[in-house]
Amino acid sequence: MILAGAEPFFMPGGKRGVLLVHGFTGLPAELLLMGRDLNARGYSVLGVRLAGHATRAEDLACTTGEDWLDSVRDGYALLSGACGRIAVCGHSMGGLLALLLAAEKRVTSVISMAAPIYIAAEQRIGELPPRAACIGRYVPKARRKLKGVPEAANQTYRRMPLVSVHEMLGVLARAKAALPAVTVPALILHGIHDRTADAGSALYIRDHIGSAEKSVFWLHRSGHLLPMNGERDLVFEQAAAFLDHTMK
Repeated sequence: MILAGAEPFFMPGGKRGVLLVHGFTGLPAELLLMGRDLNARGYSVLGVRLAGHATRAEDLACTTGEDWLDSVRDGYALLSGACGRIAVCGHSMGGLLALLLAAEKRVTSVISMAAPIYIAAEQRIGELPPRAACIGRYVPKARRKLKGVPEAANQTYRRMPLVSVHEMLGVLARAKAALPAVTVPALILHGIHDRTADAGSALYIRDHIGSAEKSVFWLHRSGHLLPMNGERDLVFEQAAAFLDHTMK
């Protein structure tokens, strides 16, 4: 059963559509404020729910990176039924999935927010046990206490399956390899104080993506949760300006 308030959402607007993709262990509600902002500007917005997310941690443990990408592909297919032009925007691992979609589908532009090419040292990813040793093992996650966001955005999983971390790293490697195949305009948003996705990730994406039109915008007071933190209005403004330019 999907957690209350964590369902995927669709906001009909014009013929220009934006597909929003949440991150690893996250849920669509994390992008609800951004969706409302874009919808108020005339865009149709679909916030997808990745397979295994917003239900139980055990469900996440049974899904794969390909399942998560399929969720994004399904969202693209649904939004294509309502919109002639589609941009894709993702946060964290959702940014990686957005880049993968842009490499294989017809989109007008792509936005990545805090997408991790390099995992920050604070996450101690080097201590992750081998995949076989991770099956059935979980690690605790702290409860979020963000203010001024949809209530469901704080209802993330309280524990994380370690095998799913391996799947996330597989998505990372796949997106990294696909960067040269992404040729549409790209906006790369990253917080200077990100302690999950090292800030060097933004520079790597910029330097290796195949897009001729690409830019990095730094959030100087932000950490990882760009769509929900104190500079979110600036994030929304930058995203909207980029979309208005690339989806004329």
